[in-house]
Amino acid sequence: MFSYKFQWNQAFARLPQMLDGALITMQIAILSMVLGILLAIVLTVFRRSGSRVLSGIATSWVEIARNTPALFQIYMAHFGVATFGIHFNPFTSLLIGITFNNAGYLAENFRGALKAIPETQTRAGRSLGMTSNQAFGYIMLPQMLRIAFLPMTNQMVWAILMTSLGVTVGMSTDLYGVTQALNALTFRTFELFALAGVVFYVIVKLIQFAARLIAMRLFRY
Repeated sequence: MFSYKFQWNQAFARLPQMLDGALITMQIAILSMVLGILLAIVLTVFRRSGSRVLSGIATSWVEIARNTPALFQIYMAHFGVATFGIHFNPFTSLLIGITFNNAGYLAENFRGALKAIPETQTRAGRSLGMTSNQAFGYIMLPQMLRIAFLPMTNQMVWAILMTSLGVTVGMSTDLYGVTQALNALTFRTFELFALAGVVFYVIVKLIQFAARLIAMRLFRY
């Protein structure tokens, strides 16, 4: 017979602690996206460089990021490198793992975005006296980021959700980690994780709403 008695007051009483954890979750996701975008641009340049070594590095990064579990990447950042005497705290390991994943996916999105830009634009820039790097930076890069905006939004959502994997490497200050700790303290599993799910949902919806507002400006023409 079902005998579980819901005690939502205990969950709501700990909502401030969960919201503090949500701020850490947002911090990790935003940092991983900023670093991921910068690294993805570097990987895109590597792929276009004509160097077999640089292109091989970029291709290997993308293949690993896109074809292995995100949990594996976080584990390698925390436990894997520890084999060589390199130790990161859970926050740093989680950030490295998510950033690695973001960079790989975004680099592939950027490659697709570049294919949507006519090569004639690069040639037009070169005809005006621009170098190849200047043509890429002033003509191709802004358009590439604009075209890849919606995939970047999706990756930001994925980064938010990936932060929950931090508990596997001892992360206890993010939203999921705080919820896990509170659950061990109160044993109100359903209430706490249901409330955490709502917080995750609200964060994601706020990101999607902000992205729509930005997209209205980016794609109004």
